[in-house]
Amino acid sequence: MRLVPGALLVAAAFAQAPALRIDANDLRADVSFLASDALEGRATPSKGLDIAAEFIASQFRRAGLEPCGDDGYFQTAPFLWVKPGVEGAEPRRNQLMPADPNARPAPNMAPVKLRNVAGILRGSDPTLKDTYLVLTAHYDHLGVRLEGAGDRIFNGANDDASGAASLTEIAHALAALPARPKRSIVFIAFFGEENGGIGSLYYVRHPLFPLAKTIAEINLEQLGRTDDSARPKVLEFNLTGFGYTTLGATFQKAGEAAAVRAVNDEPNGDSYFVRSDNVRFADAGVPDTTISVAYMFPDYHAVGDEWPKLDYENMAKVDGAVALGAWDLATSDVAPQWNASDGRTARYVKARETEK
Repeated sequence: MRLVPGALLVAAAFAQAPALRIDANDLRADVSFLASDALEGRATPSKGLDIAAEFIASQFRRAGLEPCGDDGYFQTAPFLWVKPGVEGAEPRRNQLMPADPNARPAPNMAPVKLRNVAGILRGSDPTLKDTYLVLTAHYDHLGVRLEGAGDRIFNGANDDASGAASLTEIAHALAALPARPKRSIVFIAFFGEENGGIGSLYYVRHPLFPLAKTIAEINLEQLGRTDDSARPKVLEFNLTGFGYTTLGATFQKAGEAAAVRAVNDEPNGDSYFVRSDNVRFADAGVPDTTISVAYMFPDYHAVGDEWPKLDYENMAKVDGAVALGAWDLATSDVAPQWNASDGRTARYVKARETEK
């Protein structure tokens, strides 16, 4: 392992992976933009959300990912929006529903186009390149508090600008390697996680690549704060549903190679498995997990979740482990599997069998 200023170079100990470079300063730059006041909390929908989508697309473009949406790097999703303040709308959260192209909206609803951001790193194996590992994060947050004095912007630096930034920097690291993995890796930033996971649900209902050929989905959430409400979490990361699939073992091995520790934090790992975008893929039968550092932290869903509070050096090391794990999954001839002997996975195992 060789260190250079401001960066982490990870020498892989498995799957013949070359060195991966994750730069803490690049992560800081990404998060500080995505979580800036200028983007006004990235509510779904909002101008700030649209700007964030354009920024993420530009990072995918710079990394050299191939666009795979219906509009370049964007998968567009038609929705109907009940604006805040309109009778029947919640005071702090927009109400959204999928648009019926054959029906006229109203009077208290307006059509809106939302966008997932998607790019692909094509695999090199003649057969396995048509199977897909999906890495995801959500790029939205809660927007602006309508009332009250002082700071009213929910910047969402850790939740989940940290995940979106990690997604783009892992894309850069993997795309910069001289060799391609056998399988294709798809990178997707979702809208609307804070609105009930509507961006990931839209994707699962309108997949860009067949779910039956999607070997796994790895979701990234809250990777920057080490001040977990239970205890400090440095040089370690969590996987939700740790024992549900073979993914836990993969990322344990990757963590060891990157000098960080993958942990099974029960019962949090079970509880949070159904509280992020990963559950949409699980419901469709795709083996998956959400990787995070802190499950709960000061300023969670509060206006104080701002970019200077993140530990970017630690984040770079965790992202290095995620990138190694992704490389291993995309290079292996063996696809991840649900743990059928665990009763908690029965619905997901059944969904996988149905999908195939």
